[in-house]
Amino acid sequence: MIDYKQSGVDVEEGYRAVGKYKSHAKRTSIPGVLNGLGSFAGMFEVPAGMKNPVMVSGTDGVGTKLDIAFAMKKYDTVGIDCVAMSVNDILCTGAKPLYFLDYVACGKLDADVAADLVKGVADGCVDSNCALLGGETAEMPGFYDEGKYDIAGFGVGIVEKDEIITGEKIEEGDVLIGLASTGVHSNGFSLVRKLVTDFSEKFIVDGKDTGKTIGEVLLEPTRIYVRPVLSVLENCKGAVHGMVHVTGGGFYENLPRMYSCPEKKLISVIKKDSWEQPAIFAELVRRGANPDRMFNTFNMGIGFVLAVAKDKADEVLAQLSTQDIPAWKIGKVAKADKEVSSQEDAVIFE
Repeated sequence: MIDYKQSGVDVEEGYRAVGKYKSHAKRTSIPGVLNGLGSFAGMFEVPAGMKNPVMVSGTDGVGTKLDIAFAMKKYDTVGIDCVAMSVNDILCTGAKPLYFLDYVACGKLDADVAADLVKGVADGCVDSNCALLGGETAEMPGFYDEGKYDIAGFGVGIVEKDEIITGEKIEEGDVLIGLASTGVHSNGFSLVRKLVTDFSEKFIVDGKDTGKTIGEVLLEPTRIYVRPVLSVLENCKGAVHGMVHVTGGGFYENLPRMYSCPEKKLISVIKKDSWEQPAIFAELVRRGANPDRMFNTFNMGIGFVLAVAKDKADEVLAQLSTQDIPAWKIGKVAKADKEVSSQEDAVIFE
C-alpha cells in the first residue's frame, strides 16, 4: 500500500507553504478585503459611492522567463512579473486594480521556493495597490520536472462605466507618450534563451562592467504602471484617449489594439530615436537577434503608451515627472494614406 506522500505529493510541505504565504498576503490588505487566505474563496466588497461600476479582469503568466529564475535560483522577482502582466492590461481600460489571485504549479513542492514566488506576487500587489486575495498551489509529480515551477494569475479591477478608456476618442494629431520599461519585461524570452545560455556572464556595456550579470539584467521585473497612469487619469481629466501595454509582439502587435474605430483609418507614427533604449536590446542584437524584427518582439524600452490630446501632452508629461518614471513624446496618431492591411501598415517608424 502507498499513501499520497509516497506518490509524490507532500501535503505537509503544502501546509508549510501556505503558512508562509499568509504573511505576504497580509502586506497587501486594502479596504474592501473581507476575509484572509485559507477560505474556499476570497471576498472583496465593491467600493462605496460608485454610480455604475464595471468590473475588468485580466490574466497572464510569466512564460519562459521562469527558466532564468530557475537557473539563477532567484525566485522572488518573477511574481512581480506575474502581477504586472495582468494589472497593466487591466489599466489600459482606465480601471483601478482591486485584487489578484495566483496559481503556482510544480513537480515537487519546496515551501521556501514557493514562498519566494508568492513574495514577489505580494510585492507586485503592493506596488499596484491591490490585494492578494487568494490562490492555488498545485503539486503535480510526473507532470512537471522536479525543480520546475509555473506561475500564473489573474486580477480584477473596477472603473466607472462612463470613464472607460475605449480608444473611441483617439483622433489624428494625438500625441503618443511612451513610459519607460525596465528592460525586456516578460516577453520574447524564448528568443532570449536561444541567444543567452550563460546567465552568470558579466553584463558589459560600451566596454564597461555594469556590476551585474546578464541574468540579473534579464530578471529585472516588469514595471507596474498603475500608480503613474492613475495619477494622470485623476489629474489630467480627459487628456488620455487610449492606452497600450507593450507586451508580446512589441510595437507592431500592440499599438494597433488601442484603435477601436477602424473606419477612422488611424495609425501610429513613431520617432525611433526619441527615447533611451536599455542596453540589453543592443546586446541581444549583438548576439544574433534580427535587428529588423526587434520591434515585432520586444518593448524596446517602452512598456506603456498613452495616446493623449495634443494640447494636453505637456501637462501629462509634467504629471508623469512627479511619479518618478521616465516618459517621452515618442510619436503621434496619423491618418493612413493607404489601406491598412497589416501590422506593418499600422505602425510607421520615421
